[in-house]
Amino acid sequence: MNGEISSFSTAAIMENTGKLNHHESKFTDQNGIQQTILVPVVQDLARLKSLPRQFIQRRATKNATSTFTPAVIDMAGLRDGPDSSSRAAELQKLGREARDWGLFLIGNHGLVLSDVEQSVRGFFELPFEEKKRSVGTYMSVDNLGYGRSFVKSEDQVLDWIDRLAMKVAPKAATDGLAVWPNKPPNFRHCNIVNCRWAMEKYADGARKILDELLQALAEALSVDKRAFSQYFDQETTEINVRINYYPPSPDPTSTLGITAHSDASALTLLTQFESSNCLQIFKDDQWFTVHWPCNTLLVTVGDLMEIMSDGILKSPWHRAATQSEVDRFSVALFYTPPPGVEIVPVQDGMHARGGYKKVVVKEYIENSYRVNPAPCKRAIMFAKEANNNPV
Repeated sequence: MNGEISSFSTAAIMENTGKLNHHESKFTDQNGIQQTILVPVVQDLARLKSLPRQFIQRRATKNATSTFTPAVIDMAGLRDGPDSSSRAAELQKLGREARDWGLFLIGNHGLVLSDVEQSVRGFFELPFEEKKRSVGTYMSVDNLGYGRSFVKSEDQVLDWIDRLAMKVAPKAATDGLAVWPNKPPNFRHCNIVNCRWAMEKYADGARKILDELLQALAEALSVDKRAFSQYFDQETTEINVRINYYPPSPDPTSTLGITAHSDASALTLLTQFESSNCLQIFKDDQWFTVHWPCNTLLVTVGDLMEIMSDGILKSPWHRAATQSEVDRFSVALFYTPPPGVEIVPVQDGMHARGGYKKVVVKEYIENSYRVNPAPCKRAIMFAKEANNNPV
């Protein structure tokens, strides 16, 4: 294509729908040439009666035949004194859930999720041209802005999703880049007393909770309480927020909201609005639907935590299903050590060596972006001492 803009075949779609809006997705091909692909806006496609071919999964999507309801970790209990019986009980539950499933719910966290929901809805209710004018995009591993991420070729099967992604920390990370919405007006900052809808306010509160969980997880695993938190600091630690919008799909059996993956983070904090039971995780050779109520907070273990814990904790292989009748929104906050930090697997005689090696955060994330999407947890092999065996 030699740098020219290419488009997925959309003639049949436009016949049925009239004008079709597109995202511009940029990537560098195998020859090192930057390419731009026009990707249909899924929010526009939701009115179709049949699926465009580029969104149809080539292999039959294995159904989730089982369900799982994560345990709720009481943050108030974790905050009790070191000799508290309630704290001991919560630590035990936290360690069990993190080991067995790689995810858990948290309660009594103090964050106001209704404000986050209003800001998310307010943005996606804007006309496409307003959203596009409000938020730009640029090419990087982070895929920040409004549009589509992880599109790397014309023949790639696409997820049934539209996205908005921002880097919340470090504070100056997006200075000079138009990746924050101008509307709703209070989406990013709190400029008035008792401000609502501020994503940065939400991220600041979430960060405090995640810092507490980093230490609590270390205690639950009987390792030094700073084993994980030592890699994070106030000035350079990264927080990325990705807002996912899943419109109704004409055929949920043939589409995926997000292809199966694990997160290249330390911890991921998730909340969802409007609809639940679309998150699915793979465990024991089967897919489980996660019973995860709306307007609650779910924490998942990321690849970097798997490495730091030397495999004591495993990042779950997960995906997002689609629905035929209901919109679904989710907000994912990815908590990651600074890019230049080298993370080292814990050394503890109580646990067998997991075969993980030390890695630089930036190098791991860049490799993860290169190899994904993949049919298995291929990215984690970058951190395995013997990295020639499939995971």
